[in-house]
Amino acid sequence: MVEKTYQMTADGLAKLQQELENLKLVKRPEVIDRIKVARGYGDLSENSEYEAAKDEQAFIEGRISTVETMIRYAEIVDSTSVAKDEVSLGKTVTFQELGEKDTETYQIVGTAEADPFTGKISNESPIARTLIGRKVGDTVIIPLPVGEMQVKILEVD
Repeated sequence: MVEKTYQMTADGLAKLQQELENLKLVKRPEVIDRIKVARGYGDLSENSEYEAAKDEQAFIEGRISTVETMIRYAEIVDSTSVAKDEVSLGKTVTFQELGEKDTETYQIVGTAEADPFTGKISNESPIARTLIGRKVGDTVIIPLPVGEMQVKILEVD
């Protein structure tokens, strides 16, 4: 069975490695201590602290497994091998919807690094998939859930 690769920047891989270390060395021991304390409260069948700690432990163990898999199958993408004016993973793109004055700027990152609230969008998102491989000055039609958006690429960093 072929495992999925997780495209990401070197910075994204470093952040995942830090998260894994924090989960294993800080979060896991904390929740184990909480479970020990909660066991001391008596009957486990009616012990909400114990149940909450066990739920958190399950979440942490699941996240550890997910992060380990992403690190194991990480594919680091080097955007320096792509033309300076071409949109690719790891680069920041600024575009403007035709007919609008405002511009939008996003860094295109792997799915593991995506955080739209900080301007980082996944390379698998409709916007990024449409922009990747395009160059400054190109006009692109981005499909949206309702209709489409026509944009002009203004800058790539």
